Amino acid sequence: MGGCHNVCWFFPLLLHVPHHRFNRLAKAEFNGKPDSLFFNDGVRRIDFILVYEDEDKKEFEKRHTFQRHKRRREYFEASLMKMGMELEATKSVVDEKLLFVKVHMPWDVLCTYAEVLHIKVPLQPNDLTSHYSPWRIFSCITKHFQPNEELIGKESDFFTAPFEKERQGYFHIKDKDLFFTPSMRSKMAFYILTRAPYEIRGNVKKFGITKLLNSGVYKAAYPLHDCRFNVKSKEPDCPNERYLLYNEWAHPKSFYKMQPLDLIRKYYGEKIGIYFAWLGFYTTMLALAAVVGLACFIYGYKTQETSTWSKEVCDPEIGGQIVMCPQCDHFCQYWRLNSTCEASKKLCIFDNYGTLVFAVFMSVWVTLFLEFWKRYQAELEYEWDTVEFLEQEELPRPEYEAKCIYERKNPITGVKEKIPYTTCGRCVRVSIGIGTVLFWIMLILASVVAITVYRLAVFFAFSTSLRTQGLKELEPIKEYVTPQMATSVTASLINFIAIMILNTVYERVAIWITDFELPRTKTDYENSLTLKMFLFQFVNYYSSCFYIAFAKGKAVGYPGKPVYLVGAYRNEECDPGGCMIELTTQLSIIMSGKAIWNNIQEVLLPWVKNLISRHCTRVTSENTIPRWEQDYRLQPVSKLGLFYEYLEMVIQFGFVTLFVASFPLAPVLALVNNLFEIRVDAWKMVTQFRRIVPEKAQDIGAWQPILQGVAILAVATNAMITAFTSDMIPRLVYYWSFSVYPYGSNTDHTMKGYINSSLSVFSTSDFSNASSPIDSFNISTCRYRDFRYPPGHPRQYEHNVYYWHVIAAKLAFIIVVEHIVYFTKFILSYMIPDVPYAVKEQIKREKYLTQVILHETNLKLVTKRLKPSDDDTADHTEMTESNEETDLDF
Repeated sequence: MGGCHNVCWFFPLLLHVPHHRFNRLAKAEFNGKPDSLFFNDGVRRIDFILVYEDEDKKEFEKRHTFQRHKRRREYFEASLMKMGMELEATKSVVDEKLLFVKVHMPWDVLCTYAEVLHIKVPLQPNDLTSHYSPWRIFSCITKHFQPNEELIGKESDFFTAPFEKERQGYFHIKDKDLFFTPSMRSKMAFYILTRAPYEIRGNVKKFGITKLLNSGVYKAAYPLHDCRFNVKSKEPDCPNERYLLYNEWAHPKSFYKMQPLDLIRKYYGEKIGIYFAWLGFYTTMLALAAVVGLACFIYGYKTQETSTWSKEVCDPEIGGQIVMCPQCDHFCQYWRLNSTCEASKKLCIFDNYGTLVFAVFMSVWVTLFLEFWKRYQAELEYEWDTVEFLEQEELPRPEYEAKCIYERKNPITGVKEKIPYTTCGRCVRVSIGIGTVLFWIMLILASVVAITVYRLAVFFAFSTSLRTQGLKELEPIKEYVTPQMATSVTASLINFIAIMILNTVYERVAIWITDFELPRTKTDYENSLTLKMFLFQFVNYYSSCFYIAFAKGKAVGYPGKPVYLVGAYRNEECDPGGCMIELTTQLSIIMSGKAIWNNIQEVLLPWVKNLISRHCTRVTSENTIPRWEQDYRLQPVSKLGLFYEYLEMVIQFGFVTLFVASFPLAPVLALVNNLFEIRVDAWKMVTQFRRIVPEKAQDIGAWQPILQGVAILAVATNAMITAFTSDMIPRLVYYWSFSVYPYGSNTDHTMKGYINSSLSVFSTSDFSNASSPIDSFNISTCRYRDFRYPPGHPRQYEHNVYYWHVIAAKLAFIIVVEHIVYFTKFILSYMIPDVPYAVKEQIKREKYLTQVILHETNLKLVTKRLKPSDDDTADHTEMTESNEETDLDF
């Protein structure tokens, strides 16, 4: 059903509701059982809780607002009872102003909405043998990392099919009270709550619990946890799934254990389950990348003292004798090359041949990660009954339905349906959204320019202070802190602060834009918001890294004719060894700062809020208050659910893949962060937040193509970082120069003399009045980083032939590496099927059984009715009576 057509079909159902359901809301006192999940009669299970504040306890001047709230609430609760739901109100035992409305769905209502929502339920036990897994040979090792099987047993495997009320007899129903799981029941209850009307004015019908929560009619609406997280329930039939999840998943002592994904899915729904499955799989794959990255780092650390070009920089007879040109106008002084000795050693750790190999490895790794995830996801889709979760089965959002005022003919069904806007109106909404996103992206780029100007201005200050001989207090650190390093660190910190501020503001803007666009389904809403947020975050987090990697130091001119930014600021230069160390500093600060900030937000803030809430209620023991009131004191779940969790991990994935050529420790930091992230997310979800309304999800949604796009872009960025940011290609050209080019005296193919050959000569007499330093110190020539002809040459200060050879080598490197890696990625993608063969067999088997049991059986019944014989008259009568008994009339 499309558009607002879905709301109208509820009300014909009301005509068939038994009259005893129209009774008034029942009120009851707390029965003294804090772990109870039932009404006071102990029979009817609580499927949802609504919380509101008693208006009679409020001030007189606010009575008018509260009276309107009361009318809406009474109309809403009457609508729920007309739809077949049963309600019971209970006063709070802590705050006399609060009232809790318990919601129960009887069996016939459950059957009706299970069919509406296409909920898949057990059909018959799975008779196919489980396929052989090659990992079983390691079971003797992996069993120590599995959750306790005595506590969390393996669930029975069934073939499933969408529930049909008229064919109840064909489903595997042993106990009606347990047939639909609590997560299924709360999902159906929430579906009704979001569509029940609360006010009708003329032709305008207002409905949905979401608007009632936003307007303050209700303070909260949530499903119940089944028990306390650290104490087992005393109720005899309670499964204690929250307690099991805490002990086997969320507790710090279980950090080494695999996640109980089936129990997570059963308790929280498929959407939560698929997130933790993806996060766990991503973390497992990161372990391999972290080992290789750590090996590359150790290799660089061990070889930093043996690097020939680094030794030349630090050698007093070589680097100590090379006078470098000032890097700013007037106030900067000449400086010795060996003053960057420590920076050159650090650069050797990250700028070596090992990082080149690691960058190629990561390009292959990301392909394997995405392909194997597709296979694992296909297995989860089958096991969790989401294979046939199609978009046309997803019903419109209540916010979309409430705005439907125009009619159109459905292009698929041909039936007239209502929509909230015309084609022109939709174009206007989308255009406004695109314009707003582009404006904010330009705002981010403006902040990058501002930080660049800060770099230029502050670099002048550090250059004059750190190299002034009179500042004796800086002597102990002058060897380690260069103007470039000091500027890079402070600019990175400021950039991180700017990123966090812009994130906070833009999140609200992106939500407002998406709400204004009014997507039809929740999947459409999340995909639209995901694209907007990721585009913004991509520019916000990565723009400074792209600037350092591909813009800084690339267009600086030469000392006699420097390039100026906006006509006033001289463009900043890189260290003599390149901008690689600055890029590494930027990445490490942003990744570490982001991880620390996120953990503070995710752990500390909810814990402090709950601590304050418990202190204000002055209840020291949870043994004295009921389950629904204990859950009310927990933190409410964000409307966007897992959106921020995915966004955090995808941004991290970008740092791990896009710039890994400059920072091989990025996978190590990501692995450590994710090991904490899994348990932190689990801990806060189990202990600090109310239970989430379960949602169905087939995959990770719009994040999958985003990950694939980042993986494709990563090949290009790492190749370009190696070619243009790193100094590796010029060193390789110099290393092999003697057999091809007559550069220097490199007869034995070593790096000896490379530093001298990579620095061009400039005559101080050629300084312009605008750029000449104040103090000349009788220096006739200085050196600068570039490949240009020396003074006195017919083409002085123009790029020499070596420069063009290096450029050609860089371009050739990019083309060759990209083609090889992309070809390898294509071959791997082709060779690894997205769906395992065993899963395909099981899917076909399930479809066959569904067809036989639910369709061919009915065909036989029709055939018997059309051609009854004397022999089967009795069987026919018996079958008819059996169907009549199981077919409940709603």
